[in-house]
Amino acid sequence: MQLEQRIKRRHFLVLIMMTFIWIGLLARLWWIQLGAPHNYSRRGIDLVKGAVKQRQQSIVLHSGRGDILDRNGYAFTGAPHLALILFPLARNSLTGTDDLQQLADLVGQSSEYLGATMEKAKAPVLLRNQRGKLIVLTEEQTVQINKLAIPGVVALKVTERYRQEEVAKHLIGYIHQNPTLLQSLYAEELASGKMSKESTVGASGLERSFDRFLQGVEPSVLSYYVDGQGRPLRGLDIRYTKHENEYYPLSLTTTLDVSIQRRMESVADQVGLKEGSIVVLDAKSGDVLAMVSRPAYDQTKVNVQSRDWQNRAVKQIPPGSVFKTVVAAAALAEGVILPTDRFTCTGDYGKYHFSCWKKEGHGSVTLEEAYAQSCNIAFAEIAKLVGGEKIEEYAQRLGLSMQVGHTTSHLFKLDGFKQIDGEERGSVFAKDVSRRDEGVLIQTAIGQRDVRVTPLQAANLMVTILRGGQPGQVRLVSKIAYQNGQSFFQFPQQAISMPGIDYVTANKLRKMMRKVVTDGTGKLLNEANWEVAGKSGTAQTGGAGSSANHYWFVGYAPFDEPLYAISVVAENKASWGQNQAMEMFRRSVDELADHTARSSRLHVGNSPE
Repeated sequence: MQLEQRIKRRHFLVLIMMTFIWIGLLARLWWIQLGAPHNYSRRGIDLVKGAVKQRQQSIVLHSGRGDILDRNGYAFTGAPHLALILFPLARNSLTGTDDLQQLADLVGQSSEYLGATMEKAKAPVLLRNQRGKLIVLTEEQTVQINKLAIPGVVALKVTERYRQEEVAKHLIGYIHQNPTLLQSLYAEELASGKMSKESTVGASGLERSFDRFLQGVEPSVLSYYVDGQGRPLRGLDIRYTKHENEYYPLSLTTTLDVSIQRRMESVADQVGLKEGSIVVLDAKSGDVLAMVSRPAYDQTKVNVQSRDWQNRAVKQIPPGSVFKTVVAAAALAEGVILPTDRFTCTGDYGKYHFSCWKKEGHGSVTLEEAYAQSCNIAFAEIAKLVGGEKIEEYAQRLGLSMQVGHTTSHLFKLDGFKQIDGEERGSVFAKDVSRRDEGVLIQTAIGQRDVRVTPLQAANLMVTILRGGQPGQVRLVSKIAYQNGQSFFQFPQQAISMPGIDYVTANKLRKMMRKVVTDGTGKLLNEANWEVAGKSGTAQTGGAGSSANHYWFVGYAPFDEPLYAISVVAENKASWGQNQAMEMFRRSVDELADHTARSSRLHVGNSPE
């Protein structure tokens, strides 16, 4: 009897447990389907959205971000074109019909190529030719294609943010999806629903530094829906969502000149530049007119680990003898030596394994001659007279040990807003190194050891000297504008708030830089279409067992009435063979001379008679 009661009690307890389990399961199912299908689990998974995605493929026709323009309104971030859009989920729509051939005839491609494109596609694609270039349609082609009414095939206006043939890619940068970065930068927007985890964010260049301003309206999206068997859902097969706003997205007007940018990129490719940069600044304002970095990269397929996307023009490297400009400026400004003072170079310093590049020596030379011939021994002696503290001070005065890109103290809740992404500071001495150590000092004098300068700072050094000695900030963006063209914010030209060098010293440096070309290491540049002035530099890379050098030339043109300050660097080149930097500088000057002449003729031709 007691055994039966125990068995009945156990069965009762099991029944109660099973009842609670079923209640729990039913509650869970209710919660999934009705209670929180859009915010399931702690990670906020949207089950409804996920289910729809399994039957939907979408393509972005416009990112919704603001455009990045050159100084004359040219859009680096794309222009709208009519294009053919193919949805792979609808590839079965063409089977057993003559639609494929009709479509092929309309777009001027073979039916085999079109079929292969559809077959390979795992996501919606824009039709491109076999070289990867977008096939741009006419209005007539668009109308005829859409009349075919092929499910999953449509012709519409598309704006590609990045084009393979575009220039200034390192300056423009790229965007990507990064939920972690989004959370740190846009927590409020994510919480309010204005942004989602699928939103893109600027990863480099202007896309990154101006991301908060370029973030605009929701993307314009074309979506194609099918059922479980891949058949079009009636009334829901294609949907186009487009958001328009009178004021947003904002656009950036840069100081770049797309014509000069194209010419400089052509120069880099003509000389076969694999690693290095070209910077062209307006000689009067210091604004960036062009900035080239190599190696090149694809903004749509970025390999972050390769670092090809990084802008080498704003990364610090040893400047070599370009730094002798700072030593000469300090010596002249402080009155330590006179231009007529002489130094003797026998080719060898006598200790520290320090020698001149000219093994037999330069003999007796003045400061001007030593600078033109880039004599290491003379500048070692000059550096000892000037002293490490003063060399460091004048590097600061000339803007070589700071970020020189335009900074706005306060811009809409952003303090210390910097225009140029990834710009590094320069340096002269390492933190704990003695400024009075002779071995350190003589290596510093020739731009080696711990000296680091960016190509942008070097170009700005030329502007500073041309300006009479006062350093200024380098501007890359001149204004932000609303969608309707009204001004949102303007960036004024700004000086660096510290003393530079005096006008007399700056004028002496200009004459010395001219002598580099007429009588010194830059004689090759006498073949340029303009008279130029500047300073050459060769810096050892410092790698163990490495015989590679960084080759520099920094200067301005034309000499009498300077229009452009130019810095070119060929990095990690063999220590023998042609000086690639010198050739690159000469070609850059010739291109700038041609550009200026053509612009002048165009201006005259358009002027009223």
